[in-house]
Amino acid sequence: MPTSADNLPHFGAPHPTVEERIATGKAARKIVPRSAHAEWSEDRRTHDPVALLQQQAETRVPDLVPIRHGRMSVSAFANYRGAALMMAADLAALPNSGLTVQLCGDAHLSNFGGFASPERKLVFDLNDFDETLPGPFEWDVKRLVASIEVAARANGFDDATRSDMVLAAGRAYREAMAQFAAMRDLEVWYSSLDVESFLGTMQAQADAAQRKRARKGLAKAHGKNQLRAAAKLTTVVDGRLQFIDDPPLIVSAGKLFGTELGKDLEAAVRGSLDSYHESLNADRRHLLDKYQFMDLARKVVGVGSVGTRAWIALFIGRDEDDPLVLQVKEAQASVLEQFLPASEYPTHGQRVVEGQRLMQASSDILLGWQQTDGIDGIRRDYFMRQLWDWKASVEIELLEPPMLARYGELCAWTLARAHARSGDRVAIAAYLGNGVVFDQAIASFAAAYADQNDRDHATLLAAIADGRLEAETGI
Repeated sequence: MPTSADNLPHFGAPHPTVEERIATGKAARKIVPRSAHAEWSEDRRTHDPVALLQQQAETRVPDLVPIRHGRMSVSAFANYRGAALMMAADLAALPNSGLTVQLCGDAHLSNFGGFASPERKLVFDLNDFDETLPGPFEWDVKRLVASIEVAARANGFDDATRSDMVLAAGRAYREAMAQFAAMRDLEVWYSSLDVESFLGTMQAQADAAQRKRARKGLAKAHGKNQLRAAAKLTTVVDGRLQFIDDPPLIVSAGKLFGTELGKDLEAAVRGSLDSYHESLNADRRHLLDKYQFMDLARKVVGVGSVGTRAWIALFIGRDEDDPLVLQVKEAQASVLEQFLPASEYPTHGQRVVEGQRLMQASSDILLGWQQTDGIDGIRRDYFMRQLWDWKASVEIELLEPPMLARYGELCAWTLARAHARSGDRVAIAAYLGNGVVFDQAIASFAAAYADQNDRDHATLLAAIADGRLEAETGI
């Protein structure tokens, strides 16, 4: 007997028609015109950036906080990298489109890069999800385009060059979203960008020296694997493989807390591996079961993340020539949660992992989450992944204008692909339209916000100079 489509089961709800989704996007223009995204003025600011840094320091490892401030002080771009909370507060003070996607929350240029897919291809994608949370799509776009403007200023590019490359990134996001809106759902899900193609498109704009650096970087990425991690980070002591101490950046658990406390911490980590184990798919659990835990050390990473509790855990499989190094990184509340609804997930580790799986075309097969009771009795959330798996990054400060412009466009395409997976790509594409109104608006925003970042960097330096913030440089 024929069955009405209305009576058939649906996966999730609702299921509006394409026409209804287009209407939703166009209706959003009446609430927040695309030209409104140009807006930024310091008068909108409702916070003190120094106070927000001090707020973040309250939940971080005290002896590492000065390293964070020192790294942020190096340049305006370094300051921008560490200022995700400040920018989230600023974006929350502006009108938003109401078109929700899974946000990266920190989509600046340095949070894109290459890594190995399960099929052992080097793919290009977003690679930092500590702040991921659902929110208005343009928050990520503004974070990205402003980072292009900030980086281009740091590289000494003139006003016209910077404006052109920011406009190009906005156009790339808009046009990519239109392409994804026209695709079938599975086509969007399978879309990805492999690094070989990425380098091919970039090298057309590169000179001989830049092409040589790109080839060298590709070879370096393929060599940045588990064997390389073990060779660089471990040594054999009394017949046992363990991490090499390189304080303050790498410190073994035993030396960090004293032998007994270190052993207690290791025991806690061993116990918490059960919850990590359960966060993996069954086939990945089977793989993990083949490895034996060997050692644990604290490892300082990044700029914005410095001070959160980040560890590396060493395992061996068949023998010591079969190492596995996992990063165990604390997941605190997203900086976005002060301004958007809280995560639906019970732990921040799961929030990070589920957001990453949703936004990335291909994620680490050992990506998972856990909770661990610290030696202070506080239970904290963590996520885990392989430390190095063909990791590749672009040295932004070395890019000439054509290369930085093309890199910005590829990052914008990648961000649009991530948003298209989680949000209503048809509605967003309809909102953006075919013209340059949105591109021009966010280019104006990028320039104004880069001015704000310059002021914030000066404020940071002044706070370090007068002792309000402690900083340790050169680390």
